[in-house]
Amino acid sequence: MKTVKIESTLDVFENFEELPNDVKSLMEKAKEARLKAYAPYSNFLVGAALLMDNGDIITGSNQENASYPSGLCAERTAIFYAGAQFPNAKIVRMAIIAGSIHNDTASPIPPCGACRQSIAEYEVKQDAPIEIYFMGETGKVVKSNSLSNLLPLMFDKSFL
Repeated sequence: MKTVKIESTLDVFENFEELPNDVKSLMEKAKEARLKAYAPYSNFLVGAALLMDNGDIITGSNQENASYPSGLCAERTAIFYAGAQFPNAKIVRMAIIAGSIHNDTASPIPPCGACRQSIAEYEVKQDAPIEIYFMGETGKVVKSNSLSNLLPLMFDKSFL
């Protein structure tokens, strides 16, 4: 037997103001998208914004449904729209802001497992990493240079 150690490297900004201006702008788009979320069951609002290599910015918000599995997360809403409308463009960067409407969310909220898998699919498809920035409503902002830091043992088409 052999033990394998897997490490991830993430950058942590103490607050929104520490971010580079172009990232702040994308985070603002995610914040605006968050306000369009439809989350009457969880009361947890998420907004995502994608910067495409063609300069377009795509946004998405979580959309819930009484039949819970029928809803869709903000990240996947944005990614799938980008894939449908700009199939040859690459996603350069993703910004995510999430939080409850009942409590102040100051901890960074990373993408859920299903969203990580969807982001992984697009990183593999475009053969280029996607920078991911995520935060709660306030507080620290975490940056990952690639989805592989958040899902180091990802499942992709090479296993099929």
